[in-house]
This record gives sequence, C-alpha cells and structure tokens, in this order.
Amino acid sequence: MRMTFRWFGAGNDTISLAQIKQIPGVEGIVWSLHDMPAGEEWPMDRIIALRDEVLAAGFHIDVVESVNVHEDIKLGLPSRDRYIENYKRTIEKLAQVGVKVICYNFMPVFDWLRTELHKEMADGSTALFYEKSRIDNLDPMELVRQINANSELTMPGWEPERLAHLTSLFEAYRGVTEEHLWDNVKYFLDEIIPVAARCGIKMAIHPDDPPWPIFGLPRIMTGQASFRRFLALHDSPYNGITLCSGSLGANPDNDIIAMIHEFADRIPFAHIRNVNVYENGDFIETSHRTQDGTVDIAGIVQAYHDTGFTGYARPDHGRHLWGEVCRPGYGLYDRALGIMYLWGLWDAAVRTASLASGKEAAQ
Repeated sequence: MRMTFRWFGAGNDTISLAQIKQIPGVEGIVWSLHDMPAGEEWPMDRIIALRDEVLAAGFHIDVVESVNVHEDIKLGLPSRDRYIENYKRTIEKLAQVGVKVICYNFMPVFDWLRTELHKEMADGSTALFYEKSRIDNLDPMELVRQINANSELTMPGWEPERLAHLTSLFEAYRGVTEEHLWDNVKYFLDEIIPVAARCGIKMAIHPDDPPWPIFGLPRIMTGQASFRRFLALHDSPYNGITLCSGSLGANPDNDIIAMIHEFADRIPFAHIRNVNVYENGDFIETSHRTQDGTVDIAGIVQAYHDTGFTGYARPDHGRHLWGEVCRPGYGLYDRALGIMYLWGLWDAAVRTASLASGKEAAQ
C-alpha cells in the first residue's frame, strides 16, 4: 500500500506541502489542475510547474484526481469527440511527467452530494452529512447556492462554471437512462483506454457518491454488479476502479471486502474512509476508526493486505477538528489521524502474517 494525500494546490488549500511531509509514510500527492474546465486540454507548462513544486517537496505525482469528463461525453452528444480528443492529449501529457493513475468519474452533473457541510457531532467536531428526506424535497438550485456559499475555496465537483448552467443540464439529461449512460461510457472507454495503455497510465473510475440516483439523474457506478459490468467493457489492466469505501459504504448492502477480493487486480487506487449510516437512509462521515461508523475499515485494510495490494491509497474525507478552518472534508488533522489508523491496521496485518509464516516454517 502506497500512501498519498490529496492536495488542491498553493493558494487553493489551507494545508501546505511542508505540513503533509510531517505525516508518516506519505509518499505522494494526489493532485489536479482544479481550475481547468472539464473538456479542456491541460497546458503542459502548468503541469510541469506543479510537478516541479511537488517533487521539490519530496513527493511523487503518480496519481491525478481528477481529469474531469465533459457533460457532452456523458450525454453522448456529437460534440463529445472534440472533448475526448482533448482528454487523450491530456493523458499523453501526464504520462510525460510520470503520472501512473488517473481517477475520474462518470456522474451526471454532480460529482458528490451532501445536504450539510458542517454537521455538528456529539464530540463537537463537524462533518459532511446527507439527509435523505431533504434531498427528496430539495430544489437542486438551492443546494448549489448552499454549497458554494460555504467556502471561498473551490469545491471539487461543484465548479461554478458548470453549475451556472444547471437548468439546461437537467433539461439535457431529461430522458437519459442508465442504459444510455452505459453506452456513452463504453464509447469513452473505447477511445481513451488504448491511449492510456500506450502511455502506461491506469484509468480508475470513482463510484457514484452516493451510489443511487439523485434528482432523477441516472447513476451506474453503484456496487459490485456494476463494477463487474464496467470492467468487462474493456478487459484491460488500464481500465480500473478507484475503490472508495465511503461512497460505496453509504449503501449498507455493498460488500466492500468482497469487491476488493474480486477486483483486486483492477484497483490501482483506493479511497479509504468511514461513514455512519442511519436506519432512515441518512449518513454522516465519521473518523476512519472502524467502531465510529458502519464501514468495516479494519476488514477492508485486511482485505487489501491479503490480496497483495501494492497500489495507491489515501484517506478520504475527514471531520473538521479543533477549530480548523479548511475545505469541507479536506482538513489536515482528521486525515492525518486517519492515515495513522490505516498504517496501524496495515502494520498489524503485516506482523500477523509474518508471525504466522514463521510458525509454519518452524513446524
């Protein structure tokens, strides 16, 4: 397991590379050009500048999250070919600076959805919260206003230039079914996977967050059966999954440990985080500790160990602790605590396996 940390760039993050450097075992920065509109080709000079900054701080830049997919590609519009060509050229440029994995998603309109960014918990910390009954009765435009009013920092998946056209986007998706989305993701893969394979970059799709339809929009990356279907579209090691335990864990029916075992050779990147799911369908993001939520984080780390996982991992959304002012879900303290918990689980799994191996050799 190769530990990484998501960073939004100088001037767009409350956390510095120097602070991240002090978290034990973090070797890489998960990065992106977050102000680049979806569908645009990334400029090489900006890629190189960010690479140089991260390398100088002592990290690698092996994982990019995200190169966003333009809505016209998801919708299957004639204009998609132009945006796909831009995507291919961006893949080629990222390969030139040593990128190994690109995390992306195929979610219509919203990359993720919560109803509250700072829900207070019993211990006084705050966290991202999803209230099912509010979503069932909420105007999407009102939600956009709430999200964008909470921070001066960019919110990944809620870029203003995209959401400014929310009404027309919803109209464009009228009548688009899950099967249409499957057809369109296959078209996309048919075009980009050969390029990614030639460049040595593994494409890793992120599951839908949450993993069910919202506001009448279709969702297709929701669980084990959908991953099985997706990976069969291109049976290639360069067509993979970003397995996010938090996104998938919002649906208690998802058996994440079984997914790790089934798709072990197609998971180049893992997001590991916990959520607490309530009986009414609400959920809140908790600490990474297994006992604090409904996701078996200890079992998940053990499964990664048992399947010989050598890919990249990062702690995902954390709580907001000790008065930290930060991008919602992306503070320093709770993600650093999460890393140390994950390392503790990993080290215990390694030690247990070593002791067991030693006993077998002695017999």
